[in-house]
Formats: sequence, C-alpha cells, structure tokens
Amino acid sequence: MTNQSKGLIAIFTACTIWGLSGLFFAQLDGVPVLEVLAHRTLWSAAFFCVILALQGKLRVLTTLLLSRQMLTIAAATTCITLNWFTYIWSIHNHHALEASFGYYIFPLVSVMLGMVFLGEKMRRRQAIAVCLAALAVVYLGYSLGRPPWIPLILACSFGLYGLIKKRLNAEAIVTVTAEVILLVPFSLAYILGLEFGWFGLPAGSGLFGTGAKVSILLLASAGMTAVPLMLFSFAAQRLRLGTVGLVQYLNPSLQLCVALFVFAEPMTPGHMVALPIIWAALALYSWPARAQRISVA
Repeated sequence: MTNQSKGLIAIFTACTIWGLSGLFFAQLDGVPVLEVLAHRTLWSAAFFCVILALQGKLRVLTTLLLSRQMLTIAAATTCITLNWFTYIWSIHNHHALEASFGYYIFPLVSVMLGMVFLGEKMRRRQAIAVCLAALAVVYLGYSLGRPPWIPLILACSFGLYGLIKKRLNAEAIVTVTAEVILLVPFSLAYILGLEFGWFGLPAGSGLFGTGAKVSILLLASAGMTAVPLMLFSFAAQRLRLGTVGLVQYLNPSLQLCVALFVFAEPMTPGHMVALPIIWAALALYSWPARAQRISVA
C-alpha cells in the first residue's frame, strides 16, 4: 500500500470520528467547556506518552520539545486549542449546524492556504469546483443573517493547523504529543483551581470524580481526541493539502446528520440550497482523478 493510500484511509477514518463526535460531547453538556477542554488535554497527553513509551520514542519527543521547531509546535497548539474550545462550545450551546458550516468552509480555507504558501496547483475543472463550493458556503453564511463567527473560527483555526503540520519534520504521533504537552500546565492549573479555589475559581466546583458517567466520559475524551488527531497528522504529511481539505467534507456532512436527526436542530433554507451545490462541487473536483486512475488501469 502506497503512502498516499494510507493517507487517504487515515483522513477518511479521522473525518468519520470527528463527524460523529458531537454525540460524545453532548453527553458532557452539564460540564463547563473549559473543564472539558482541560481534561481532554490532560488525559490525551497521558495517552500519547504511554504510546510513545511503548514504542520507545520518549527520547524523540524530548528532542523535539527542545528543538528549533518548538515555536512551530506552539503555533499548532494554539490553533487546535481554539478549534477544540469553539467546537465543544457550539455543541453545548445548540449550534451544531453552525459547527458543520464551519467544517464546510474549512476545505476552502485549506485549498487557499495550499495554493498561497505551498504552491499547490489545481486543474481548471478542480478550480471551478472550488469556486462553486465557495459560492455555496457564501450563500449559506448570508442565509444565517449574521456574522458566522463559529464557522469562521473553526475553519480558519483548523486550516492553519493543517498548514503548520505540513511544516513539521517529525512523526505524527510525536508532534501531536508535543502539542498537548504544551497545554498540560494550563490544564492542570485549571483543574486544581476548581478543586482548591485557586485563581478566583469556586473551590470544589470541578465535576470530575463526582459521578461515574462524567468521570468516565472525561477520561474517554483522550481517545476521542488522540485517535483522529493522530490520523489527521499522519494524512497531512502524506497528502496534498488540497486533498486533505476536500475530504474533510465528510466531517460536516456527518455533523449535519447528527444535528438534524439526533439533536433535532431545524434545517435552514440556506442549508437546503447550499448542500447540494457543495456535493456537486466535490463530485466535479474529484472526477478527473478517478478518470485518470481508470484510464491507467
């Protein structure tokens, strides 16, 4: 199996997990977003470190953390943290449809970043497809009747994260571990602040340990975080940034289904018009690649 094939499998699996993750975080609706984020970070770091220890790569992690790539890792950490916070907040505040809109915009942001910073080029048919998808998401934003802050933050933060990951010269699991480790001091300080009343936080207000369900879910957030993030990092280093971006449409499509059929959020006229246009654009974008493979075979 080629590196490109492995990358495609990885990105499809990651997008499926992300697309259904709203079901998971909705179970933590009563937990403050910052507490969810803090535990998600802390247990993810522990999860990653165990994996690296089993693989004998802790020394590689230490070397990376002390290298010149540290600023790049810090930039990636900032982007993914902003993305995590915004997504969890949107689920807890019944904006799952807007979150799905954000991940429809993300591929367009990713394609533009790839063209501007990496010199990636597209065929004419593919360029038309991207413009068609852009028209659809602009109309969708207009139909909201207000600035789409949630979609824009999600799209831009994740697009920049993908671009930064392309510039890191290290294994995916090592770079992801380094990213979450940078957040551990802040997460631990917040969790302890909830327990002991530090930083002006109400003492004893942390929900971890107050019930089996909440505690298990907060622990399980490590796997929900670690697995797709590792897969995305793996794919980002093996595929064109534009390819990574456009496959991401699977994620918001699943999010949309969850929002409509599980969370019962109303379908807006804007979504009803824009979604068919977006899927048509995806078919137009991917058709030349499929045709080429058929002709070679």
